[in-house]
Amino acid sequence: MRKRTSTAALGTVLVLGGIAAGTAPAQAATSGAALTGTAPACIHRSVSNDPGGGVSGYLRNTCGKTMRVKVVVKYWRDTSCMTIRNNTSKYVHTVGGRYDRTVTC
Repeated sequence: MRKRTSTAALGTVLVLGGIAAGTAPAQAATSGAALTGTAPACIHRSVSNDPGGGVSGYLRNTCGKTMRVKVVVKYWRDTSCMTIRNNTSKYVHTVGGRYDRTVTC
């Protein structure tokens, strides 16, 4: 009987250890995304999804200072981090994907 208890305890430890190990990568993956936040409203977005796939449009900065932003694209590579000076615009274009959001970087 004592052997059965030890085996059950060992099985519980292994299962709990596997659950803890399985959650660690998910926490690590989301920690990098937390470094960038949604761009403020002073970054005006005029971005649309193209009918054949892809994203195109303009981002305009009226924040009163230079901003660094990028466009997050679903099913495609995100744009690179762009520096947009105050009261200027940048054209954004991808060949594939769908517009998701604009974030600071």
